[in-house]
Amino acid sequence: MTARPLVTANRLALLIPAALMAGALGSQYIGGLYPCEMCHWQRWPHYAAIVVAALAFATSGGTRRGLVLLAALLIAISGGIGVFHAGVEYGWWEGITTCSSTVRPTGSTEEMLAQIMNAPMIRCDVAQWTFAGISLAGFNAIISLVGAGVVALLAVKR
Repeated sequence: MTARPLVTANRLALLIPAALMAGALGSQYIGGLYPCEMCHWQRWPHYAAIVVAALAFATSGGTRRGLVLLAALLIAISGGIGVFHAGVEYGWWEGITTCSSTVRPTGSTEEMLAQIMNAPMIRCDVAQWTFAGISLAGFNAIISLVGAGVVALLAVKR
């Protein structure tokens, strides 16, 4: 019975980043909300957390606990990046990146220049979508930090 909280933690460590990535990718490919550079920064720790949490299912005991705690840390890192990004969007502080584009130009120099000039610029300091005043970066911060805390608490529970 002592492994039950760890199993739950492992499931959550996989489910939380997978659900957040499904939402992010869905909003991008279905909703047309293209990610800025800082949006991409938030995704990388989630990708890593998914891999680590999946690997944890193949282990047991202390190794599993360690991997689940690592996944919780990765989820929290994404949440921390989300806090920073949301702060940039809300104007609380300056960002450290420039705007980004969705285009990867190809062809001749003239064709590439035309593609770049016609591509939408994705600003890191402007929220593309909000609900109840909270941007997607804000939701990632809230869900990731709370989720990481729950996963960590369950992982250390004996």
